[in-house]
Amino acid sequence: MIGVLKKLFLEDSQENPHNADEVRRIATAALLIEVARADFAQDAEEEAAMARLLVDTLSLDKDTVDELLKDASKVVDKATSLYEFTRLVNDHYDYEEKCQLINSMWLVAYADKSLSKYEEHLIRRASELIYVTHEDFIRGKIAASKA
Repeated sequence: MIGVLKKLFLEDSQENPHNADEVRRIATAALLIEVARADFAQDAEEEAAMARLLVDTLSLDKDTVDELLKDASKVVDKATSLYEFTRLVNDHYDYEEKCQLINSMWLVAYADKSLSKYEEHLIRRASELIYVTHEDFIRGKIAASKA
């Protein structure tokens, strides 16, 4: 999976739609995993929220999502910064999709009924790196806190 991610950085995924879909899946799953791990305690509620969000937003079946999360977890383990994933988001998402991703990150953060300062900081950094406005960042936070 690490090799796939490196290839995705180097190849022009506009020429190959399969690569673009793979990039979107990896980037989305990786950022959700980063949020779940931000408070140093990835629990069952957060894992369930990630799986549910990936099934809904990427229109994948449960088995594919489980495999994606497993692979993305290995990629996150090797990652050195959020930039590796936010660059992919900037290259392959439109603004509405970026907002949806930030909203999903908030939902994962609130899945365990508490928000740590580390989760909020990570979502704020990701939001800034993918150029989501502060207004949309806050809208996502408020909506997730009520969900």
